[in-house]
Amino acid sequence: MGIPGLSNQNNGQQRLGITEPISLAGPTEYDVIKTRELEKYLQAAGLYESQQEAVCREEVLGRLDQMVKIWIKNISRAKGFNEQLVQEANAKIFTFGSYRLGVHGPGADIDTLCVGPRHAARQEDFFGELGRMLSEMQEVTEFHPVPDAHVPVMKFKFNGISVDLLYARLSLWVIPEDLDISQESILQNADEQTVLSLNGCRVTDQVLRLVPNIQNFRTALRCMRFWAKRRGVYSNVAGFLGGINLALLVARICQLYPNALPNMLVSRFFRVYTQWRWPNPVMLCAIEEGTLGLPVWDPRKHPKDRFHLMPIITPAYPCMNSTYNVTSSTLRIMLEEFQRGSEICEAMEANKADWDTLFEPYPFFEAYKNYLQIDITAENADDLRNWKGWVESRLRQLTLKRKQGVPVNEGEHFDIRLTVEEFKISVNSYSLRKPGMDIHVSHVKRRSIPNYIFPGGVRPSFPSKATCENKQGSKLRISGHGQAEKAQGGKAVEFGADDVKKRKRSEDNMDNNSRNSKSLVSLPPPNREVHEDRTPISASSSCSMKFDDSEVNTMGEQKSEKSCLKSSGEIPSWDSEINGSVMGNQQVNPLLTTPDTSNSKEEEKLAIQKIMSGPYEAHQALAEEPDELEDDIEYRNQVKDYAADMKSSNIDSSNSKSAVVEEPVISKETTCSTHLCSIGGLEELEPTELTAPLLSGTPAPVPQRKPLI
Repeated sequence: MGIPGLSNQNNGQQRLGITEPISLAGPTEYDVIKTRELEKYLQAAGLYESQQEAVCREEVLGRLDQMVKIWIKNISRAKGFNEQLVQEANAKIFTFGSYRLGVHGPGADIDTLCVGPRHAARQEDFFGELGRMLSEMQEVTEFHPVPDAHVPVMKFKFNGISVDLLYARLSLWVIPEDLDISQESILQNADEQTVLSLNGCRVTDQVLRLVPNIQNFRTALRCMRFWAKRRGVYSNVAGFLGGINLALLVARICQLYPNALPNMLVSRFFRVYTQWRWPNPVMLCAIEEGTLGLPVWDPRKHPKDRFHLMPIITPAYPCMNSTYNVTSSTLRIMLEEFQRGSEICEAMEANKADWDTLFEPYPFFEAYKNYLQIDITAENADDLRNWKGWVESRLRQLTLKRKQGVPVNEGEHFDIRLTVEEFKISVNSYSLRKPGMDIHVSHVKRRSIPNYIFPGGVRPSFPSKATCENKQGSKLRISGHGQAEKAQGGKAVEFGADDVKKRKRSEDNMDNNSRNSKSLVSLPPPNREVHEDRTPISASSSCSMKFDDSEVNTMGEQKSEKSCLKSSGEIPSWDSEINGSVMGNQQVNPLLTTPDTSNSKEEEKLAIQKIMSGPYEAHQALAEEPDELEDDIEYRNQVKDYAADMKSSNIDSSNSKSAVVEEPVISKETTCSTHLCSIGGLEELEPTELTAPLLSGTPAPVPQRKPLI
């Protein structure tokens, strides 16, 4: 069976992907220079591990492989196998994720998979016997098995290296040492947990097969991961881009520009995905139906797939959407960041910006006036680790529930206390919750944010709005090119100021929409534009959390609700690349000799439009809600009963904190009607009078439709 997505061109060269490349042009001298600068920048940023750490990782993997081989022989002997079968018994360790892709950095964990034979059970043998063996080793610390997770995993540190170990139980009696897990037959008679566990390795290996140049792919992907973390859009759980999502996006750009160096790949990443008409899916190869009957992503057959706003499809069977958490708000934020990156890359070509400009961190804790602070506590470190992971996984629900709240009139204040109480009830339903696991949510203003949150522990000054806009614009000016700016009539590159103006215009447009509609999130109108009416205060699930290895700022739902989707917010049909049915006979100019000219940009734009064209009709979104929020009304009923017994309490000292942003849009003529108990700089959200402010709204003149997530 051949590799999906691999075909031959007329000149005999292999073509990767399901469409023709946009450009086969090779690198220019400029690309070579800028790529060297990029590699030096990434090195200076500390994104590459030392040789000593690399050797340590290899030793850990070697020891782990020895352990599972000893383990499988022990349980085979215990189950009564004769000595010959015991000696033939085998288990094998595979890697996936950032380590397998070759883009991991210092301190990153190793995603591993143990593949065992049919007689090695997951609960009894893997989590039982192997778990006991690992926990008793001196080299293993922070051992934490999670057998009840959606994808069961054992987490631990081996000689200081973080390891996530999954298990796949195959239908084979003996696991060969040269096992190829990319074959579809490996999934025969496998349970759901095994299929999910195998998926990471199968997808990672397939991605590496479907890119034309692995080294260029790795450099570009390392760059984009760094960019996403700096700009606050790196979090699959929060509805942004995770590691696998970025890998698939970058791999598709590598297919479209197979001869490009990392500098051009980064530039074209922003250019292509700024113009991409979501929810057209991004796919590296055709979706294979397979012979095992496993469900694959197909919005024509599966109604739930029609709710996916930014589908990025995994290339291994069974093909799945890797970005099902994306919402209209997070999509809008990512499109804004794509646009910003595209503009900066164009400015870099004109020597008006540099890599520092592209990787400038998003000032999350300086950008807003109001935040939600979530404090969690537990009795010991293990409980806190479990509790923290659960709360993090539920943060997205906080924003989704807020979007379903009752709309308010312009100038009124939005009471988020009901939403917060619903969120707390959802979190407290944790099946493994133990005594001491508590959560406290409070409102904190920007001036009261602790100093340790800011870089270096130094709180920045907060200038006026006008000064801030000018400052943001001036940050993107490169002073070393003053003469070039004068030659162009004194024009300077001011991305920050332009972006503020764009967001302001979008804010005005959304304000106008809010006067005409009472639905917070409505189904797309006939022209398929997505709008979200503003609420004076929005509880966005943006968070800054300290993870186990490094502190990564991840903006959850939205940095701001001030802008609509770029390119008129148009969302086209699901017609692009499903089942590899597009561009098979379409002609695309493969050579763009001058990629930085306006003509070539137009050619690229046309090529991108052709890539996204196809024969399938539009899949209209269903007027129903995803299952994850079907219990919303039930939650509200619980909250009404729960709120009557709640009492306001002081803020507990926290062992783990996260901040959820609120972007206020409050009329100057009104004053806050919510009852807040001031505690220093924090304001506890009291449960009293939760529903009264929400019920005072003029009914909408037209029937409300259920929200589209």
